[in-house]
Amino acid sequence: MPVRDSTVSLTQLAGQAIAEKLGFDLVALDLSAEMVLSEVFLIASARNERQVEAIADEVERVLSESGEKPVRRERTANWVLLDYSDLVVHIQSEEARRYYMLDRLWNDCPKIDLHLDLDTRSIKDVQ
Repeated sequence: MPVRDSTVSLTQLAGQAIAEKLGFDLVALDLSAEMVLSEVFLIASARNERQVEAIADEVERVLSESGEKPVRRERTANWVLLDYSDLVVHIQSEEARRYYMLDRLWNDCPKIDLHLDLDTRSIKDVQ
């Protein structure tokens, strides 16, 4: 069964929120063919622990505006997991991302194109 359109839309909304807070290396993995509870893993990196938390807060804020609340939020100093049932958002520090390699663990799953609008950032935001 393919990923539902509503889950793809939610994933794109979360991806845009991450990009606007300068998260990078975003990957959305379609897990629908696997026997897992979620349809999509959205994985993103942040430069430091404070940014991990800021990105997670922004994703929660943006998705709550569309009526979505996470079922759970798990947090360590360098990783925040936001579970929206069909979508699980992983925001990791660069070090945690290299260590846990979720991308490689699920590398046989197809990727979802996020169609991000990166023009929303100003020049000073990316410096």
